This record gives sequence, structure tokens and C-alpha cells, in this order.
Amino acid sequence: MMHVQTRARRAGAALAAVLTWAGLLAGAAGCTSHGLDGMLGKPRSPEDVIRVSPDDGSKAVRPGEGLEVRVRAGRLESVKVVRSQDAREYPVPGRIGEDGMTWRPDEPALALAARYSVDAVAIDGHGRRTARHTTFTTHVPDERFIGYVTPEHRSTVGTGMIVSLEFNREIENRAAVERAIHVTSRPKVDIAPHWFGRGRLDFRPEKYWKPGTKVTVGLRLRDVQAAPGVYGLQHRTFSFTVGRSQVSLVDAADHTMEVRRDDALLATVPITAGAPKSTTYNGKMVVTEMLEVTRMNGATVGFTDADGKGEYDIPDVPHAMRLTTSGTFLHGNYWARDVFGTANVSHGCIGLRDVKGGSSATPAGWFFDRSLIGDVVEVVHSDDKKVAPDNGLGGWNMGWKAWKAGSAMR
Repeated sequence: MMHVQTRARRAGAALAAVLTWAGLLAGAAGCTSHGLDGMLGKPRSPEDVIRVSPDDGSKAVRPGEGLEVRVRAGRLESVKVVRSQDAREYPVPGRIGEDGMTWRPDEPALALAARYSVDAVAIDGHGRRTARHTTFTTHVPDERFIGYVTPEHRSTVGTGMIVSLEFNREIENRAAVERAIHVTSRPKVDIAPHWFGRGRLDFRPEKYWKPGTKVTVGLRLRDVQAAPGVYGLQHRTFSFTVGRSQVSLVDAADHTMEVRRDDALLATVPITAGAPKSTTYNGKMVVTEMLEVTRMNGATVGFTDADGKGEYDIPDVPHAMRLTTSGTFLHGNYWARDVFGTANVSHGCIGLRDVKGGSSATPAGWFFDRSLIGDVVEVVHSDDKKVAPDNGLGGWNMGWKAWKAGSAMR
């Protein structure tokens, strides 16, 4: 009798255990807070686990708002951020902090007119992973500025070339723009910037470049704020090579031009310079433009008759090389006679003997064929002032100390 009762009690206990586990399983199947989730802790949503700033779906985010990914518990396992801009995708480098709870980009400022996508994975103390994907877009500015660079990309230039940037907008925050432009050379040499007003920034070394120098100009102007609401557009690299050295010395009193190649005298050429009422500037000038033939009209540079028309209008000036923005050229002259080497008769330009249509056999053609943009032409003994440093690439007329004082970051 006792044996039968014992077996009955054991069977009842077993049945109770089965019913208990069945109830637990039923609760689990229903996914209620009274089931396994209640025992182990219900997983939180990705938005609760991984916080991303700016918020998902944000628009017109300003550059200074910054980007951050963080967790309140556990740690970040991985973060991948991609910037889409100008139909291209760029990875955004960054790093997770030492505590594993925060990720920030290496460059804190956001790019303008871009779409960012963020993919983050976090892991909690129980080894459970949570993933989150967010996107946002940044502010698209209404106004942009660009810089026009001299010389041309991949050109070969003379040793007197000055890197010059002309901006299409006035630059109020000159220091920020200056910091975003990098001019380097190989072999390395000290290169300094100088601002001329708010619209032009030039770079040069203390002395003329050495032949064979490779110069690189990096414009990192994209999203740089130059003035309130005005941001840069360019992210480009330009380069050029310095060719042989050629420096020509024009003596306005002797009516001659000595052409020196790599410090050796190549030739002495007879010239005519500016007449007494329209003298030629003294000083160092750089060839910035070379034209096989061009039209020259006195009215464009202030030489007019009583009727307002130009004192001269020559439609086919041969072998013309620009030396200043204001209109000083070194060019071929076929209309003057018996003046080269003996008299100054021009309106301020430097004239070399030529023929109509130009010829390589004339002094003007010979010099043109042996010249490069970036060559230096220096004028001495003219009854005129020294050319202004911002008239063309006249920066070589300024001492090195004064030149460096023109930086906005001094």
C-alpha cells in the first residue's frame, strides 16, 4: 500500500513539472512581457541602443553641427560613414573612442551639399548585436566662390612665374581661404602668399624658381566660408614645371634688350620703348600671355583723340607678349622705320622689328620663338615709375619681407 502511494506522489510531481514548463513555453510563444523577455530583458529598439546625431532624415544640416555616433551601454563594434557628393561616394574616416561608446569623424566639419549615410553596429553585455542605418543631408548654399589659377595646369613656364589666384567674389575671411590653399615645390623652397585687396592672392618664393622645379597647387576650398553665406566650390590640384631660365634686360635709354639664357648672354636686340609722353614702366615684369597676332586699340588703354577714338588701331600686331594687366606688351612692330636701337616712339610698349604678318627671321619672331610664359623682362633707365606689384605678375618688384607681410595669417 505504501509503495503504491509513493508512486502516485511521484507521478503527480512529474505532471506538475510538465504543466509548469508548458506554461512557460506558452508565455514565450505569446512574446508577452510575462514570458522569457520579461526574465531576460526585452531587447531595446536600434534607436534606443545607438544614437546618431544629426537625427535620421535631417535636412539642411549646417557644417558646424557635427556628426556623432554613441551608445549609452555596451560598446560600438563598427561604424561606417559614407558621404555622397557630386555623384561620387567618399568614405568618411573616423574613430571609436577608447571607452568604445562614441565615434566621431577625423574632420569635424560636415561637407555642404552632401548626403551622409551611417551604418553602425553595437554589442551589449550579453553579446547581443544591434545594427542601425541612418541618413541625413547638409545645407546647400545659394552662393559659391571659385579661384581662377595662373599658370595653366601641366604647363611649362619660365623661372619668374608667380602663382596667382583671382577670385570671383570678394574674400572677407582671407585667413580661412589662405589656409585652404597649399603651394609646394620639388625641390622644396619657402613659398609665401601675398594678398592684393580682397580678390587676389599670389604665391612666390624669395628668388626666381630654379629650372626643373615641379610646383603643385592644392585648392581645398570646398565648403570654406569666404564671406557670410558664401562658400568655396573647388577641391582640385594643379601642377606646373619650371623650364629653363630666361631673363631679358631692357635699357630704355640705350634702346637695347639683353637676352640671357641660364645667366649666359644669348643676344642683344635693338628695341624701341615708350616715347617721352608715354614712357614704359621700370621694373620686373613677367610674360603672362603670348599671341601670334592681336589687335591693339589705343582707346582700350586711355590713348584717345579729341573725337574719343583711339590714337592708334592696329588690327594685326605680330608676336605680342603681355607684360602688365594695364596693357604693356613686348611685341613685333612693322609700321615704324629706323627707330629700333635709336629712338623711343611707342605708347609704352617695347617694340622689336618685325614684318607685316610676322616672321621667325625678324628680331621679334626670334625672341617670340624662344620665350615662355613666366619669363622675366626687366626695364631700366626709363623716365617712369616702377611697375606696381599687382599690375600683371609684378610681385618681384617687392622685397621679401614686404611680400611675406601680405599674408592674412601673420
